[in-house]
Amino acid sequence: MGLVRGMARTAVVAGTATAVSNRVARRQYNRWEAQEAQAAPQQQQSWDAPPPAQPVYVAAAPPPPPAPVEPGDSTTEQLERLAQLRAQGVLSEEEFAAAKAKLLGL
Repeated sequence: MGLVRGMARTAVVAGTATAVSNRVARRQYNRWEAQEAQAAPQQQQSWDAPPPAQPVYVAAAPPPPPAPVEPGDSTTEQLERLAQLRAQGVLSEEEFAAAKAKLLGL
């Protein structure tokens, strides 16, 4: 019987604490709302006023395509050229790996 009594007591304490916490939070929220209403005068919005400007999001430019490989170059020269472009930051690691795989026929 002691286990059930202990569980019931815990449930009552937890329920009371939750109720008190919720009431305190609600009172604080109402108090803050009242302070904000007093601090900022109510703004009357005219029907003729334009709506506030929305932010404009611009997509980033796509990365440049890998440098074209001339058919007369040897494979090592082409790999060196790709490595230089990667070192310069023109190609990312993924783009370098894809170009290298295509060049080697993998």
